Amino acid sequence: MSVRVRMAPSPTGLLHIGNVRTALFNWLFARQHEGGEFHLRIENTDTSREVAEATQQIQDSLSWLGLDLDGEVTFQLDRIEQCAEVARKLVAEDKAYEDEGAIRFRMPDEGTTGWDDVVRGRIEVPNETIEDLVIVRTDGRPTYNFASPMEDIWDGVTHVIRGEDHISNTPKQINIIRAVGAEVPVYAHVPNVNGTDNKKLSKRHGAVTVKEFRDDGYVAPALMNFLALLGWAPDGETTIMSRDELVRRFDLGRVQPSPAAFDYAKLDWMNGVYLRAMSAEEYADALIVYLREQGYDWDEELIRRAAPLVQEKIARLAEFPSFAGFLFARPEPQASTDGAVLPAAAETLAEVEPFDASSIEAALRGLAERLELKPREAFQPIRLAVTGSKVSPGLFESLELLGKEESLARIGGSGRGGPSGSSAR
Repeated sequence: MSVRVRMAPSPTGLLHIGNVRTALFNWLFARQHEGGEFHLRIENTDTSREVAEATQQIQDSLSWLGLDLDGEVTFQLDRIEQCAEVARKLVAEDKAYEDEGAIRFRMPDEGTTGWDDVVRGRIEVPNETIEDLVIVRTDGRPTYNFASPMEDIWDGVTHVIRGEDHISNTPKQINIIRAVGAEVPVYAHVPNVNGTDNKKLSKRHGAVTVKEFRDDGYVAPALMNFLALLGWAPDGETTIMSRDELVRRFDLGRVQPSPAAFDYAKLDWMNGVYLRAMSAEEYADALIVYLREQGYDWDEELIRRAAPLVQEKIARLAEFPSFAGFLFARPEPQASTDGAVLPAAAETLAEVEPFDASSIEAALRGLAERLELKPREAFQPIRLAVTGSKVSPGLFESLELLGKEESLARIGGSGRGGPSGSSAR
């Protein structure tokens, strides 16, 4: 039988990126084995509308990242009756007992419960430290430590790859699995994901859900690559790896037990690498999809023409509106644009034909010479008037994209509003 793994989140809130990293390890492990399967199980305690919405969000997050599922999504509550039947059988066999309306499982009193953890090596837990476990509550619902291992049995899960916070649950679940005569799966407890301050990753560090990273302009292949390296590395040197290479090279045995640090600066760098590696068409397509998702209805043709100007300069798609938004709506300058340069620039540019980047550059460099100014001194007031910022895409290319009429209007300071044919968010 090939490997079968699962991700089993509770449907509370948005999916934390640390859980996504663990899901990725499961997916990579499944995909590198012929016939391997990756399943999604929702460990719900009710069937409310919120559960349905959270379940859809979980699936959307995994799908966007590229983690495809095998089989249908299952829900813990759908197996209440099966769990109840097993619990009654355990009571009948004196392996469990009733306690004030609940059912408790008898843990062994002597010896140890141990397992060979793929990540952490041999772990032994004295049985005297494991208290008898409630497996069915007074309202008839199974507890996590009963339902989860039973579902692993029913689903044929061969490897349980999960966070280190579950280590304390593992001996309890192993004893239940042994009590029903089933085969114990292989366990691998992967490290937590911390911020660079070595504290558990939370909103104080930045984005922590897939949706937030998506909204911040990260692309899925870069995020997948980055997450795969949180606690694992193929050789200590290779950093950039495609989806197929990650599948081929992933080794669960090389996952480190120590906490992994989520470095946002490294993610920015990696995302920039992926953006720059795209073809011009792929980059423009990604940019348009992102902007539409974020509610921008800017002219698609102008976005495509602007894309090459920013592809080498921004690390996240979310930087495009602040970096190139001046192309779609006339900005308020961030600093004074007063000076003798602007009237002369307007007069010079009015004579430029054709109004393309090379002609514009020749004209403005000639102007700088006539004014006896260094190019930077001459161009800065023009850049401020046109883009509203000291930092922008290439000035000459920007002027070409804006067109002569709009460029002269901005340099001359006349009117407000966006250029003809454009619209703001």
